[in-house]
Amino acid sequence: MKVLVSAASKYGATSEIAQAIADALAGKGLEVTMVPPAQADAIEQFDAVVLGSAVYMSKWMKPARELAQRQAAALASRPVWLFSSGPVGEPAKPADNPVDVSTILQSTKARDHQIFTGKLVKKRLSFPDRAIASAIRVQEGDFRNWDDIRAWATSIADTLLAS
Repeated sequence: MKVLVSAASKYGATSEIAQAIADALAGKGLEVTMVPPAQADAIEQFDAVVLGSAVYMSKWMKPARELAQRQAAALASRPVWLFSSGPVGEPAKPADNPVDVSTILQSTKARDHQIFTGKLVKKRLSFPDRAIASAIRVQEGDFRNWDDIRAWATSIADTLLAS
């Protein structure tokens, strides 16, 4: 079974989550291809898709949104799982779904959407992003829960292998 894993990432933390998902799926015997959303074409060659994005200003990044839009029909015709990465801190903020996820869930007919906490290293941010992070007093650190990420990916693999 062929699975596409694709995630939009601005500073790399979301790509690392996508890689952990891809590794967990491959570890269960699935054939996994991981590419950025801008390079994800020919969705028809995959049996399932895991699509994710970093979240900025409560929205998915443009490349992930565009992939979901341009490939909506192909995505809706196969099993799809979505994930968002971005809330940081303890407790994680913001805790709400990104504003555009409900539309993406509908158009892709995704089976699930999972929100994973992210990672923030202020010195690596662009000046505008650093200013926003400081203004809203976002906690710095790596808040990703790798056990939760791997467990979610394993549940996807189990679902696919059972079908």
